[in-house]
Amino acid sequence: MVSGSLQYLEPGSFNIVLGQELVNILGVKIGDKITVVIPQASITPVGTMPRLKRFTLSGVFEVGMGEYDRGVALINATDAAKLFRLKGGVTGVRLKLDDMFKAREVSRELVAGLGGLYRVTDWTQQHRNFFSALETEKRMMGIILLLIVAVAAFNIVSTLVMVVNDKRSDIAILMTLGMTPRRIMRVFILQGIIIGIVGTLLGVIGGVLLAVNLEQIISAIETAFNVQFIDPSVYYISKLPSQLRWSDVTVIGTSAFLLCLLATIYPAWIASRTQPAEALRYE
Repeated sequence: MVSGSLQYLEPGSFNIVLGQELVNILGVKIGDKITVVIPQASITPVGTMPRLKRFTLSGVFEVGMGEYDRGVALINATDAAKLFRLKGGVTGVRLKLDDMFKAREVSRELVAGLGGLYRVTDWTQQHRNFFSALETEKRMMGIILLLIVAVAAFNIVSTLVMVVNDKRSDIAILMTLGMTPRRIMRVFILQGIIIGIVGTLLGVIGGVLLAVNLEQIISAIETAFNVQFIDPSVYYISKLPSQLRWSDVTVIGTSAFLLCLLATIYPAWIASRTQPAEALRYE
């Protein structure tokens, strides 16, 4: 609640609570009168007139989703029944679940129990296209980020190849002293593993800190530069939420480390193929 309270929605008070964006569009404030028109007509001596009622604005809420902040009005159930002439009845019941991801399962149970006289919908059906688009976008973003990590892993390849070329004479000396190609390969793989572990740890720590404080960082940037990254009139949300999932962190960190490990195999193989005679010819 931005202002006011839901407790003011008492039976017979004809108070109303609106979303923040709708209040801004109407240009009203707490205590102002608002005329509510419903899609029902009344027969009067002057003809058919739309049914309307004056309400008093007693509260303003904001949930951060434009569809609700500019399209939802709350009134007392008794007042709504009088307005729609339902004689104390209601047209629907909304359930709030402790686990929102069980909505589809609960809706199926209700459909099986209530029969065909009732219509049951849940949030996954109301915005199916939106959530399908988000799922596709998340999958594509994962692939793109994985490719970015793969490109970064090539830096390890180039770095180790330069090290091999720079240390060819040292590698040749070690081989003349009895070091086998397999051990030479292990040395460079170990060097790549150390680079991968350090880089992955730094990336994971930085990513976790950014994800945990993302909302505060974006809010500070918006305040400092007077910009708005997400316009609620265009998108469904007005803020960019961030939820840290350790399963995703584990997958990302493991994938990055494995790519680093794979990137060390080729330079290590080149180092193991060094010929001491050719490397020490001009030394």
